[in-house]
Amino acid sequence: MNSNNLLRLAVALLMFGQIAQTLYSPALADIGRAFEVTSAAAAQVLSVYFLAFAAGVVVWGRLCDRIGRRPAMLAGLALYALASVMALGVSTFSGLLAAQALAAFGAAVGSVVTQTLLRDCFSGQALARVFSMVGMALAISPALGLFIGTSLVSGFGYRGVLVCLLILALILFGWSAWTLPETRPDNVSIPPLFATLRRMLQDVAIWRAASLVAVFNIALFSYYSLGPFEFQRLGLGPELFGYSGVVLALGSGLGAALNKHLLKRGMKVEQLIGIAAVVALLGALGVLGLRASVWFIAPMLLVALAFGMAIANILGSALTGYGDRLGTAGALFGLMYYLLIGSGLMLAAWSQSLGGTLLMCGVLAVFLSGWMSAYGLIGKNCSDV
Repeated sequence: MNSNNLLRLAVALLMFGQIAQTLYSPALADIGRAFEVTSAAAAQVLSVYFLAFAAGVVVWGRLCDRIGRRPAMLAGLALYALASVMALGVSTFSGLLAAQALAAFGAAVGSVVTQTLLRDCFSGQALARVFSMVGMALAISPALGLFIGTSLVSGFGYRGVLVCLLILALILFGWSAWTLPETRPDNVSIPPLFATLRRMLQDVAIWRAASLVAVFNIALFSYYSLGPFEFQRLGLGPELFGYSGVVLALGSGLGAALNKHLLKRGMKVEQLIGIAAVVALLGALGVLGLRASVWFIAPMLLVALAFGMAIANILGSALTGYGDRLGTAGALFGLMYYLLIGSGLMLAAWSQSLGGTLLMCGVLAVFLSGWMSAYGLIGKNCSDV
């Protein structure tokens, strides 16, 4: 398989996880009506997704070292397809949540295994260029999921979303079965899981980085979980909510492009993260001030821009002290921040306050980024702190 074909498949697999998350957003109101649950309960669908995704990241990350990249990928996609079939057959909300958790567990394979096989095939500047291209592609994923989900819910309800996700999983399974190579090195090492976990739990820099990844993700994805109900409160249709995803995609893409430009101009990673945190806080204040009007989407654009600027820098500098165990450390790092994201989205769903959630995320981002910059925690391991 040549590198261009591998990159196309890798981008599709990485986009699938984000599309699967945001495709559900327009369906939340319909899920609430179909299962006769409150909006707060319906919003828990995305929270459950992130928590189960966190567990999947660790399991598939370890399995891809033990049994290989290709069999792990195929197993995860098959599990996702099975969970989608189960979700179509449930008759209770708890059953839907269980099926969603199983699906998220399977979907995690597209994130951790794809990143691992890209690191198998590329290194140095080539790997940096690959992840830069992937980052630009991922910027449009939430908007694509939101737009498709809105169209499906308008025509077929939440079941239309489930059928679409099942078809996507089957397509990716077939594509991977036909073309995905095995890239695991013959001499791959499998570092002790619990020793690595203990080291990371004692690493102040890792906790700061995981928290920053979490607050930027919670800020963005709280819009996808609470946005449908904000539009409903304002008397606006779900179609407009779907179109708003295009605005957020433009913001994320602009943030990623701006970040790339400023890095080339010599700006430091910690400076860019600090700027992104301030922009996110300003966006949160704007959303709070304009929550009585549909124009709250305008400052939400700043939150998306901040996300596009910050995430690649945080992820790119987080594991510099773990070069001898990137696979296991990456899986555990993912577990940490996905657990934080899932917990944060649960609190957001309980509060039903988009502006309040964004404000809290903005304040935490400014605090954490300032602390990390002041004490030089970006990119260090615990022995350096």
